[in-house]
Amino acid sequence: MANLKGTYALVLVLEKDTVISVGRLATCSFPAGYYIYLGSALGGLFPRVRRHIRGGDRMHWHIDYLRRHAGVVEVWYKVSDERLECFWQVAAMGMPSAGIPVAGFGSSGCACRAHLIHCTSMPSLETFSRRLGAGGSDLQRMLPSPDV
Repeated sequence: MANLKGTYALVLVLEKDTVISVGRLATCSFPAGYYIYLGSALGGLFPRVRRHIRGGDRMHWHIDYLRRHAGVVEVWYKVSDERLECFWQVAAMGMPSAGIPVAGFGSSGCACRAHLIHCTSMPSLETFSRRLGAGGSDLQRMLPSPDV
C-alpha cells in the first residue's frame, strides 16, 4: 500500500475561530467550521495521509499548522497516477457554503487560489463526488486512524 499514488481530501473540523501563524503565510484567521484540504501524494498516498492524521513535530506543509488546532473527521481519496487536487479544488469550491479562508494555503505549486476550502457545515462526500462527475465515481472514504 505504501507505493500507491493518489489524491486525497482531508475533511477537518475547527471548533472555534482561531488565529494561527502559518509559516510564510504569516498570521491567518481561521473561522470555526469544517475544512477540506486537498493534496496529491505521488510518492505514497497512505503514508502521506497517515502523516497528516498523526500530525508531526516538524512543520513541513501549511496543513501541519492547521492540524495542531483542527481534527481530521474523514479522508476522501482516489488511487491514481495523476495529480487531481486542482480539479478537486474547483469541485470543492462549488460545495454549499464553500469559501477560501486563506489565499495561497496549500497551493504554492500551482495557480489555484488555495487548496483549503472552508464550509460552515459538514461537507458531503456524495455531493463532492457528484461535482467531480465521472472522475468522482471511484472515490473512497476513510475514517481517521493512525494505523492507515
